[in-house]
Amino acid sequence: MSVSSDAEKQNHVGGMTVEEFDVDVAAILGTGSEAQLDPAEALRLRRKLDLHIMPLMCILYLMTFADKVTLGQSAVMGLTQDNHLTQNQFNWLSTVFYLSYLVFEYPQNLALQKFPVAKWMSINIFVWAVALMAHAACKSFGGLFPVRFILGMCEGAITPGFLIVTSMFYTREEQSKRVGYWFLMNGAAVIFLGLISFGLIHTHEDNFHPWQWLMIITGLVTLVVSVVFWFFFPDSPVSARFLTPEERVKVVQRIKVNQSGVENKHWKQEQFLEALRDPKTWLLALFVASANLFNAVTNQRQIIVKQFGFTLGQTTLLGMVDGAVQIAPFAIALGWMNNITAGHTKKTTVNAIVLIGYGIGNTVGPLMWRAMYQPRNRVPWAVLTGFSGFSALILFILRTYLALENKRRNNEKHDDKYDDVYLTHVEADGTTIEKRVDRVANWDMA
Repeated sequence: MSVSSDAEKQNHVGGMTVEEFDVDVAAILGTGSEAQLDPAEALRLRRKLDLHIMPLMCILYLMTFADKVTLGQSAVMGLTQDNHLTQNQFNWLSTVFYLSYLVFEYPQNLALQKFPVAKWMSINIFVWAVALMAHAACKSFGGLFPVRFILGMCEGAITPGFLIVTSMFYTREEQSKRVGYWFLMNGAAVIFLGLISFGLIHTHEDNFHPWQWLMIITGLVTLVVSVVFWFFFPDSPVSARFLTPEERVKVVQRIKVNQSGVENKHWKQEQFLEALRDPKTWLLALFVASANLFNAVTNQRQIIVKQFGFTLGQTTLLGMVDGAVQIAPFAIALGWMNNITAGHTKKTTVNAIVLIGYGIGNTVGPLMWRAMYQPRNRVPWAVLTGFSGFSALILFILRTYLALENKRRNNEKHDDKYDDVYLTHVEADGTTIEKRVDRVANWDMA
């Protein structure tokens, strides 16, 4: 038996009827509701989202970046000596992290689409924390290699997960600023880690060295964050416990202008192929790969500073300076990536490809910092200077392409394909109801 709800009994000949499994979860929540959201109410909701979401995102991103740069900080605190590392082996500890990141990036994005986003990130953060603390037990390159590999595997869920969550709760105009908020925690992490390290270098224990304490302390803090994240961070607006049922509907209404949906667990081949054919995907990936060669300095900077003749304490404090003045073109690229990509499968695919570019840049970067170039390191600095100019050129090409794309779309005729869309819903008693979906939202049906 198939009937339409009273509100939807109009004739929709020529309209499109879709099944619930094939559309975004927000379409299911927002069907039958086309009322305009009051601007004051929208502002109140945004402030509530900021209050409940942004602090957790910022704290987690701070800890994950702090954890990543513990290797560079530990290098001047005794890790290289205690583990009998050569410069080449130390470089490979940075490289293997991103090799693992490369291998697991797309599987991680598939998992983020299939499983609840916050829960999947929490699991990865927990494993990450355990692997970080395990560094303290390592005595050789062979011991450090697998724990660095595990860290890279877990890292693949963090940034794409944050991008997905940001696009779920915020409008396109708001997303770039929110990405900037949590990405700025990279700089805060450098300062945070520097302060902890400066305190630890004044400890004196024969059996447990400062770099080991650094791994344990940062790992424990991250472990606590993973538990908090599991219980308090929402998977989507539809399941956010800090929102009332009415507020969930309003949050979905608030972001319908994105026309990109909230979450869809159904993998769509056509969106996957569209992502592969889109020039923007590859321009973003090329930009991110070239720009992130410079990221290798993250684990090298303490070694570089110490080679100028500074003491361990001076080196630790000087390493905090770049945390206060970080410039992050990568954050701009992340914001663009969210804004110019619609459709959940396409979004996760583009995220994976671009972040694989990020992994490639970070994999190659550490291999340039060879002992033969020390202490001036002229060759690495020259390569980084050249690729910085190249990445700026790619960014200009992308900007030009986007401008032309916008002009082309503005000149196109209106496509009425999604003007009349009805969602088929099966009630508990077996009755099938068709509800009209707001045409403005276009909830990830393509």
